[in-house]
Amino acid sequence: MTASVALVTGASAGLGVDFARQLAAKGMRLVLVARRKDRIDTLAAELGNARAVAADLSLPGASDALMADLGAHGEHVELLVNNAGFGLAGRFATLDSKRQRQMIDLNCGTLVELAHAVLPGMIERKSGAILNVASTAAFQPGPGMAVYFATKAFVLSFSEALHEEVRKHGVVISALCPGPTATEFGDVAGWKPAGPSAKIFVDMAANSASVVRASLEGLENGRAIVIPGLLNKATAQAHRLFPRSWVRKAAGSIKL
Repeated sequence: MTASVALVTGASAGLGVDFARQLAAKGMRLVLVARRKDRIDTLAAELGNARAVAADLSLPGASDALMADLGAHGEHVELLVNNAGFGLAGRFATLDSKRQRQMIDLNCGTLVELAHAVLPGMIERKSGAILNVASTAAFQPGPGMAVYFATKAFVLSFSEALHEEVRKHGVVISALCPGPTATEFGDVAGWKPAGPSAKIFVDMAANSASVVRASLEGLENGRAIVIPGLLNKATAQAHRLFPRSWVRKAAGSIKL
């Protein structure tokens, strides 16, 4: 018999760390995955009922290798938290093409591969859940972060479709769509809003732990989409209230 685990990708920082801590507090056994081995080793030691797997999930074959590792340890995934991903700020034509493709591969390709790997077992057992980390960016185009916003739109659409496909099997698929959150995301993306934009985003930034808490509550309640915070909920609906031309111009006016 295999042991059930919660698999958390991108577990070395930000939301991933808080997912690990809050799931551990719920008594779940964890497998933590990230590139930075020292960080996930430290986190696994802190949590106790966790083990760390150092892997760059953007590389070809990384998902298969991870699933083989789980099998070798006698584990099956009861909860998959697809949190690994990154963004890039800048004009599409000037950003590095290979790096942008890597972002698509990780944010979308790896997420799909891992979901496909664990979902058949969940359907067979009639239990399990997948939590895909999207963003409020999924609801609008993002001039200045065009590919990143597009990847999150993919994650949201994919998650909603899967939610409908598998809910009759006792499996929950949920998309987390946070707004600005106090993590390392902006530093990695090279995203440094200036002027009034900077104050707005600092004031709007949510605490990572609160975002994770809202996400897990939404998952437990079987919600397809979780948008933490009233302001973020309103922002996500801007495309319904205003012409898309206004929405994209407003997004493009943010000084990076």
